[in-house]
Amino acid sequence: MTSGRDRGLRRDAEANRERVVAAAREVFAERGLGAPLDDIARRAGVNIATLYRRFPERESLIEAVLADRLDDLAALAEQALSRTDPWEGFRWFVERACAMQAADRGVTEAFTACFPGAPGMEEPRARALGALDALIGRAREQGRLRPGVTSGDVLLFLMANAGVLRATRDAAPGAWKRLVALLVDACRADGERAGTPLPPALTPKELHDAMVSARPVR
Repeated sequence: MTSGRDRGLRRDAEANRERVVAAAREVFAERGLGAPLDDIARRAGVNIATLYRRFPERESLIEAVLADRLDDLAALAEQALSRTDPWEGFRWFVERACAMQAADRGVTEAFTACFPGAPGMEEPRARALGALDALIGRAREQGRLRPGVTSGDVLLFLMANAGVLRATRDAAPGAWKRLVALLVDACRADGERAGTPLPPALTPKELHDAMVSARPVR
């Protein structure tokens, strides 16, 4: 028979787990998946030993935090696939996925990284890539997406966008929108280059500050 004390201990343990996951979600969004676990424990208000009891490996904590982010990306891809116009669905997905990156630094790493033994992440990741592959196929058949574009190219877009976000987050926080507009336009089939007007270009000062910010720390 389970005692009241045992039930209380389980409730405390579950509360600690929820605090750790909530803190990790915030820290990963701000600093990426490589953020120190000590920082997460401090924000959660627990000691590092408590964190390791709940999550013995970093990957298990990442899975707990980011499985829902991958679910969001999978749902985004499925929504894009359901659109009547495949090209508009492709454009919409790329723009929304990059906007998610701008709001949460963990999104790119969640989508592009593969953590062995983490089925909670692989299932929604596979869903997202499956829907994106189908969407790309339809847009190519429609004749509005240039031949040769693959879901792997979209991953490259996300990685490129992550680099721009790192370099410009403080100096020019809206620069990623221009990059995404250029990337999407580059995917158009011949004869469809006009597109919509690009977002404003960076000013010379913004570009200079972003380049300085991107220099490796020595």
